[in-house]
Amino acid sequence: MGDIFSGRKSVGGYEWVLSSPEDYKVAALVQTKSISDIVARILVSRNISPDDADDFLDPKLKNLLPDPFLLKDMDKAATRLARAVDDGETIGIFGDYDVDGATSSAILHRFLSECGVKNVSIHIPDRGDEGYGLSEKGIDKLSEAGATLIVAVDCGITAHAAVDYARSKNIDIIVADHHEAESSVPNAAAVVDPKRIDDDSGLDYLAACGVVFQLCVATNKTLREDGYFIQRDMTPPDLLKLLDLVAFGTVCDVVPLIGANRAFVVQGLKVLWQRQNEGIKTLCDISAIREQPTTFHLGYVLGPRINAGGRVGDSSLGAKLLTTRDKTEALIAAQKLDNYNTERKAVEEKIANAAILKAEEAMAAAPERPRFLLITGTNWHTGVIGIIAGRIKERFNLPTLVGAEASDGVVSGSARSIPGIDIGSAIIRAKEEGILTEGGGHMMAAGFALKSENLEKFRAFLDAYIARAQEGKPAVPTLAVDSLVDIAGITQTLMKDLARLEPFGSANDEPRFVIPNAKITGADAINGTHVKCYLRSDNGKSISAISYRTVGTPLGEALLNADGERFALAGFIKLHEYNGRKTLQFNITDAMEL
Repeated sequence: MGDIFSGRKSVGGYEWVLSSPEDYKVAALVQTKSISDIVARILVSRNISPDDADDFLDPKLKNLLPDPFLLKDMDKAATRLARAVDDGETIGIFGDYDVDGATSSAILHRFLSECGVKNVSIHIPDRGDEGYGLSEKGIDKLSEAGATLIVAVDCGITAHAAVDYARSKNIDIIVADHHEAESSVPNAAAVVDPKRIDDDSGLDYLAACGVVFQLCVATNKTLREDGYFIQRDMTPPDLLKLLDLVAFGTVCDVVPLIGANRAFVVQGLKVLWQRQNEGIKTLCDISAIREQPTTFHLGYVLGPRINAGGRVGDSSLGAKLLTTRDKTEALIAAQKLDNYNTERKAVEEKIANAAILKAEEAMAAAPERPRFLLITGTNWHTGVIGIIAGRIKERFNLPTLVGAEASDGVVSGSARSIPGIDIGSAIIRAKEEGILTEGGGHMMAAGFALKSENLEKFRAFLDAYIARAQEGKPAVPTLAVDSLVDIAGITQTLMKDLARLEPFGSANDEPRFVIPNAKITGADAINGTHVKCYLRSDNGKSISAISYRTVGTPLGEALLNADGERFALAGFIKLHEYNGRKTLQFNITDAMEL
């Protein structure tokens, strides 16, 4: 990033890496697509070619929705599900307890209801009682409801024993999952998972809700071709109305916002703003969302409330909210989820303080920067350890695993990773080697369980696995920067240009900028948590800035003690709204002393 930053570490301990797109590619995009230089540079740095630029900047489902039958076993799944619809079978939906699981369950439930299916039951396992994934106990509950076909959504890809158990009870299973697969798949009626080793669809970026939507598209086509709707004088379901749920699950599961996922999110946000889903509409009202929702609202406002049911409350509540058409039921469910979210925050903060302290001690005790962090504690609430793993990962820029050790010596954990380290694959391999008793996930997030006596063996396995992934090189934390910007260049016009790159998310991060030379003044701690200050350049231009959750960190202390000193600052350009007035603001994520 120029001689002034080269080889230097920031206050946060990062090396900044500035994107350097090839100028001729940038010029080609500017000339052919009538876009600004900054947008073109970001597109080139993200390997978006001129041929793909239109679909990236204006993603339309008609251009980006893939043929669902490209997915392995989709023909079997659609045929079996269509037969169940036609024959009036009772259909069970077995989902996970996170947002992706809840939205996947709701998508399929709403589709089947629109097809005229009268008997559809959703089962979401209780985290404490049943654990994660397809289980015999859950199958029994759906069997008691009369289900002869169960569709496992956002789970099931490693559930060999549970699928065999269902078969013994003459219940067919369709798996619609997106988690990492083992070398063999369960002996189900159909196993649809783009991460199957023998799947060559190229759709491994989909969340489970995207896979389930594709299942609905395929089943709808099968029913049409079979004359199902004509014979019953029915209008086929309007699948576009389900896109609010697809967008919700896609954003919250942090899958790459590429290809069809971009279209799902862009079009889904438009559907969501129409407020046709009673549950989402009510949750927006409870959450005081009055403007058109964005990916931020899905990921950081609505998503945590749906997740709170599975973390500290009623795991089935999210799916109930997203499927109900009753206003009173929606209000009761949304209020409960909001209350659970408040409870979750209190539980999380208490455990997070202890876990972060352990992480800091592990970092200090390591002879060199570790490749990962594995933190465990007794009697930690399993419902919040995933969030805490994410917080520690963000703080230290390392793959982080957090485990809760129960009185019987079983450690249940969650993992969050960084780009370049496929934690889901690591967990699957550790399970196959017998180190873990349970495990599964995807590239950036996973869950696991093991006996406490295997913790050191697991630690050694991870160290070797990550070392191979890093080709033996020591882990060097880096911070990707899209461009330099002067304070005078932070304008409403720039914000409008950057908006063309939305939606932001995994594989399309919000652009990060560096202000190379700014004087920091008026720094103050807000609520004992955040640091607010003002930035001024040599030409007299200034802008307000904030650094979230950094009080007590090296970054927060550097800002609070700056007292007019100059820094290079990395962060994001935001619109801050207060009392109906919108102003530009710089959100600081790192700093470098000049």
